[in-house]
Amino acid sequence: MMKTLKLPLLLTAMLALTGSAASAQNWQLVWQDEFNSSIGPDWVFETGTGSGGWGNNELQYYRQENATVENGQLVITAKKENYGGMAYTSTRMKTQGRKSWTYGKIEARIAIPAFSGSWPAFWMLGSNISSVGWPSCGEIDIMEHVNNNADVNGTVHWTGTDNGHASYGSATPVSVTAYHTYSIEWTSAYIRWFVDGNQYNEINILNNVGSTEEFQKDFFILLNFAIGGNWPGFNIDQNAFPAKMYVDYVRVYQGGGGTNPGFTKTVEAETYSSSAGVQLEGTTDTNGGQNVGYIDTGDWMAYNSITIPTTGTYKVEYRVASLSGGGRLSLDLNAGSILLGYMDIPSTGGWQNWTTVSHTVTINAGTYNFGIYAQAGGFNLNWFRITKL
Repeated sequence: MMKTLKLPLLLTAMLALTGSAASAQNWQLVWQDEFNSSIGPDWVFETGTGSGGWGNNELQYYRQENATVENGQLVITAKKENYGGMAYTSTRMKTQGRKSWTYGKIEARIAIPAFSGSWPAFWMLGSNISSVGWPSCGEIDIMEHVNNNADVNGTVHWTGTDNGHASYGSATPVSVTAYHTYSIEWTSAYIRWFVDGNQYNEINILNNVGSTEEFQKDFFILLNFAIGGNWPGFNIDQNAFPAKMYVDYVRVYQGGGGTNPGFTKTVEAETYSSSAGVQLEGTTDTNGGQNVGYIDTGDWMAYNSITIPTTGTYKVEYRVASLSGGGRLSLDLNAGSILLGYMDIPSTGGWQNWTTVSHTVTINAGTYNFGIYAQAGGFNLNWFRITKL
């Protein structure tokens, strides 16, 4: 949904398509918004026209007011009205900065209109988009539909082996005006697309094949209803308004399903909710972006609202760099009320010479604010990762 045309790059060596139904599941629900009486607190509303019509020359002005709850459903209404210099209004909402996930089953039950110029979408973007940009952050389009086409599309976008925009996608016929459940199953090995439990698309991302390492990190969810743009074109059916996109629920599951490796969450160090004493700087580590640097004794970073789905043993990895070593961090929950453990930081020979260190900790199921505290400074941190063992 982010930018450019939706023509897939044919990466046949990376694709495995099946028409089979979804395999038996044991996914565990970790987040949901049922829209029973209101829109939940984890959504952020974007407003305006973005840069270049949100990168796609879209024709609408996004407003929060176009999102309502009716009869236990989220309703995004696209209207034909002059506002902010545009001829249409609609809504674009996201969980960025509030909820994000690495791997899982992400699904929504949606019904959408079909008319010339319509472009509703249910999709995801990498949480590091503010530091690395698009498409390097990665994009997962769970469901997109344009105009009155017979098909819905499932697509991924990323930075390919030639450092240019790469994409892969497929489509399947759906009667979109009726409710359907659109979902992906995403692991470290693959992303699979489903409609009503029937798989129609798959991409292999095992061992970062085809430079797909973007898809081993945190992503957040977006819902929006665009009017016009590079993909649907600019022939708008003026008689279709007001047009409504209905979302019955959005749900996220983790920790199960076939060969899913279980719960893993990667957190970019620079995405802290609050901090003391640290600074951000550009990094030369893989995928670029920013790292947290100038970490001295007593400095800290807090990362809010991280959900641990099940009680158990977790491996916590830290991507660190240190000129001379001697640093030490502690990992805690909820402002230090629960201490999980300590990690000594070795010398890596330079402030941008990166290595990964890890320890194992026990965490009870729940949603926590994670804290990293510098017991002894002298190191940089690029990311940390929590994996259920």
